Amino acid sequence: MKVKVDPELCISCGLCVNMCPEVYQFDDDDKAKAIVETVPLDHEAHAKEALESCPTSAIFEE
Repeated sequence: MKVKVDPELCISCGLCVNMCPEVYQFDDDDKAKAIVETVPLDHEAHAKEALESCPTSAIFEE
């Protein structure tokens, strides 16, 4: 599983960063970003839950 965050849609709410910090972190502009190219299997469930919970649908699966 690969995920990306659209910085234009991100409102920096922190939901994804709090749900799965192993995959999502804030960048220098306080926008969320995926910090791994491929989500580790043991974090896929949380990464997908964050994707589905994003209030602006800024996270998408590639």
